Amino acid sequence: MLAGMHFAREDCRSEHLIRAYEPGRVTVGEHHYRHSLILTAEQVIEDWRPRLITELERDDFQPVMQLQPEILLLGTGSHLDFPSPSLTAELLQAGIGVEIMDTPAACRTFNILLSEQRRVAAALLLA
Repeated sequence: MLAGMHFAREDCRSEHLIRAYEPGRVTVGEHHYRHSLILTAEQVIEDWRPRLITELERDDFQPVMQLQPEILLLGTGSHLDFPSPSLTAELLQAGIGVEIMDTPAACRTFNILLSEQRRVAAALLLA
């Protein structure tokens, strides 16, 4: 089992800064989440439907389309796994960049882009 990762970067003022990650759990600000979620600097969409990359459907990205970030970080769980390109095609057509990485990397990258005041969203699979 992977040890939990704690993030100490404090130069970002967002209440949605990711403070810690461990398999099956992420800490955003002072809140702990055990279900997949979508996260931006302004909001948390809790209980995002898919738990695993194999459960992803095109409609799962509709909340991201409504948020209109410049980039989406898709955290695929504890291992990197690529979804079918057809699932993210609509995001790309809308001008939303998509980066796919394991969830720990997505958490770290989200914090970096958040500190740079980028319009970033993270869709994190936690199972």
